[in-house]
This record gives sequence, C-alpha cells and structure tokens, in this order.
Amino acid sequence: MMRKNGWKVCSVLAAGILALTLPALSARAKATGVKGGAGKVSAAACYDCHDEVKALKEGSKHAKLACETCHDKLAEHLASSDSKPVTTIDQKVCGGCHKDQYASFFKTNHEGAARKEKGVPAGRSPMMDKLLAPYGFTFEHNEPRGHAFMIIDQFIVDRFAGGRFQLKNGAWGMDQAGRTWDVLTDTGKTLPETAKAGNPTCIQCKTSDHLLKWKYLGEKDPKAKWDRTSDPVAVAKDTNNVVGCVHCHDPHGAKPRIVRDALIEAISAKGAKTFEKNGKTDLSVVSFRDGFRKIGVMSKTDSRMMCAQCHVEYACGAGTQFSDGKKVPYDDVRTNYFPLEGPLGLLEKYRKQDFFDFKHAVTGARLVKLQHPEAETYSGSVHDKAGVQCHQCHMPKVKKGGKSYTDHGVVRPRNHVKESCSGCHPKTSVESKLYQIEGTQNYIRGKMRKSEYWLGQLIDTYVAAKRAGVAEETLAKARLKHEEAHVLWEWWTAENSDGFHNPELARESLAQSISASKEAVKLLNEAIDAKK
Repeated sequence: MMRKNGWKVCSVLAAGILALTLPALSARAKATGVKGGAGKVSAAACYDCHDEVKALKEGSKHAKLACETCHDKLAEHLASSDSKPVTTIDQKVCGGCHKDQYASFFKTNHEGAARKEKGVPAGRSPMMDKLLAPYGFTFEHNEPRGHAFMIIDQFIVDRFAGGRFQLKNGAWGMDQAGRTWDVLTDTGKTLPETAKAGNPTCIQCKTSDHLLKWKYLGEKDPKAKWDRTSDPVAVAKDTNNVVGCVHCHDPHGAKPRIVRDALIEAISAKGAKTFEKNGKTDLSVVSFRDGFRKIGVMSKTDSRMMCAQCHVEYACGAGTQFSDGKKVPYDDVRTNYFPLEGPLGLLEKYRKQDFFDFKHAVTGARLVKLQHPEAETYSGSVHDKAGVQCHQCHMPKVKKGGKSYTDHGVVRPRNHVKESCSGCHPKTSVESKLYQIEGTQNYIRGKMRKSEYWLGQLIDTYVAAKRAGVAEETLAKARLKHEEAHVLWEWWTAENSDGFHNPELARESLAQSISASKEAVKLLNEAIDAKK
C-alpha cells in the first residue's frame, strides 16, 4: 500500500459520470469496452491513500460507483504503488448511462457552418487580414461550430500545423465527429499559404486527454508527459478525444467543477471578480499529487465558470515584452495566462503583464491577439445581473419519454428562441424576441464595421506619413493609438455573440476604438500637411 498523503489521484483521474448504480456497471462496461466490473476492488482500499477522493465520493450520487468503472489495473496498483492504474478518459464511459446527453453532444449542429472564414467580404470581419497582418490567423480564422468538432477543426485549420493534418474523407468527412485520428490523417506534408502556429497550451482547452499528463499551468515535471514547450505536433498525435465530461463534472462526487489550470489560477490566486456572487466565488480548489494538478469544485452549478475554461480571452502563444522587446518563450508561464479583464482595461493589464502577441506588419504597433472572451463580456451584463447562466440559454432542457435532460449540443439561442428565451420571457412572442436579438446584433455589427474602417484608415495614413518623412515621435504616438484601437475592435470580432452578450459594453468599447483611430489619423494628417 502507498503511504498516507503519498502519490494522490484526485477527482480528475476518472471520467465524469452522473448517477450510476451498481447493477448497471457490468453491462455498461461491456457495452463501452471499459475493462473491469463491479466489486473487484473495495473503494475502502483506495480511500486508505486517496482521502481527497473519499471526501468527494462518500455521500454523493457516485458513492456506490466502483472504482474499476474508470480505472484498470487497480489490483496491481494496490499490490505495488510503482504500478500505476490506467484511467479511461472518454465520453463513452459517461455515455453508458447518460445516453441522451452523450448523443446530443455528438449530434452535428448544422446551424454552425464548417470552415466559415471570418476574414472575407461576407464574414464577421472583412478587413481582418489587413488588421492582423502578419499574424497566423490571417491564413485561416473560422467561425466556431459544435463542441464535437473542437479538436478536429483546430488541427485541420491552415494556421495550426502547416496544413499537414487533413480529413481522411475530404469534404465527405466534414460532418464526421469522434476520435480524432479516426477522422483525420497526417499527410506529413506542409501546404503553401499556411502557418505552424499551434501550441500545446491551446490544445488543453479542446481536450481532456492530457489531464494526467500535464502539470498545473503546463510546467515541466518528470511526471508530466507534456508541457508548454512540447512539440505541438507530438501533443496533437497523442490527442484522441474532444473536451470530455470531466472538464465540467467531477467523476467521483458528481459535482460541477473546472479543471483548466489558468482559470483556476486566475480565480484563486488573483481574486477575480468575474464570477462572484454577493462578493464570493463558489469554488473550492483541491490540490493533489503534491501540487502536480489542481481542480476547482463548486457546491452548485455555475456554468459561467465551467464555460470560461475555454470561452475566455487568454494568452497561449509565445510573445514579446512591452518593456524591452525581449521575446517571451513557451517556458514562461505568461504563455498560459487568463487576464479575466474586460475590453476597456485589457490593454493596460497586458502592459502590466509585460506581454503582447505580435507587431503589426505596417505600423509596427504592439498588438494583443484576442481569443474568444465570452465570459468577460457576459460579466456584469443585464442577463448576468439577473442570475442567468450560460447553460440556461445554450443548453436548454429537452423532454423525452416523460423525462427531461440537458441538451449538450450547445444551441444558438437565436435559432431556438422558444427553448432558450421563452422560459424567462413568456409574454414575448418568438417573433418579437428574435426581432430584438437581430436588431441588437445588427447595431453592433455596424459599429464593428466602422471600427474596422477607421483602423484601416489609420494604417493607410501611417504609410503616407512615413513616406512623407513624418518624425518618429509622431509615428510613435500613432502606434500607441493603434494599440488601443485594435484591442477595443478585435474583442468583438473574437467574441461570438456579435455584441448580444453585452450590447452596452460593445457600444462603448467600439466607440472608443473608432475615436482612437480617428485621433491617430488626424495626428498623422496634420504632420503630413506640415511637411508640405
């Protein structure tokens, strides 16, 4: 037996299963290909070393769930601590009992088009290539689609691995979900007009496969197979499943949870207010294996935090320091960082963090590349203040056979107004509510286009000013304005609601972006006129 408080495997070690009973175990294990059955190893034998698991499991809905449901080679492990158990992290384990949730997760959502580019005339940001040059996202930056395709879409995008990963069945495999390498193939060939911008940290938002192979914040450790500096292609080839049930559901105690390390760090270490209720954040952080990993467990579901494991602005790539221009390599923890800050204060926070992503190809402005900041956008909004959480709109209840379950397909509320909105707005017709949604988004899209236009004008005027011999001091002031205007614009092309999550914040920040660009254009034009 292992000594007390020795090598510990906490709740992250199993697949998330809700409300399972002993009689179903053998049949479920056989159906899903999971080895082991009920009753071979006493849970008490595991509790002798894993007291944190005992604290989560006893008295929970999973109290009677056999450890072998998710762990193999337990007998060998109990005989010798040098023999580590094998843990199954696969949605199929959960799907053995939660069939409807599992089926809805993997059902293709045809509302979300595949490979729909943002930076084209009919896309979300027609001028993206000009405004993000020379960043890798200019090679391909698509609208998101269902969670079942998170890994597949990340690996095949032209900016990830030089185009070497492709769908086995081409266009005919576009709607095939499942294990990554059943759907994809590695051609080993780099295609022209692509980039190799993939990194190990970004992969951690798209899969649960590496929970036992990745130390907290991606630090190097002999016990960790992968870290922030690992070869992204090698990490990709070791990734077979999209983000699993265990990201949001604790398998031992059936409680809601988070596992994304940078989010836990931002909430626990920095006292983030994004998810507070009455001045408190409902999150208990559990450290295990001597700090190798941490999880955050909630007493009640808070999908604002659960979704924020991915739907958030974060730094995951190598960058540069504002202060001295020195590179920030992947061994620096700043390459796995969640600022949890809104658009109005984000640039200042990154300046304090001394980190930016890239320099603009034309102006040389030091720009931050925004990701998908839904959590920060939603914080403080009308719906947030009313107590509405993400799952209530995007994962509505579905009735089937007299029972209801939560749809895990993650719907787009504008296409499901009755299910997503009518529960809180019963007196408003579906047509009226959709009209309100579209009107709000139309207004913000207009501000986004104007913001892009004036950023484009800033860049063009900068070129003219430099050609005219305008002094570097004036050019430097214009670059500072470019840095400010960029963050306030790109936040909204990276955020996926077209402003609906917080239209007031969208209007304010986009107006500030337009103003900053106009100020730079005016400054540069005056300097050009002075040279004539």
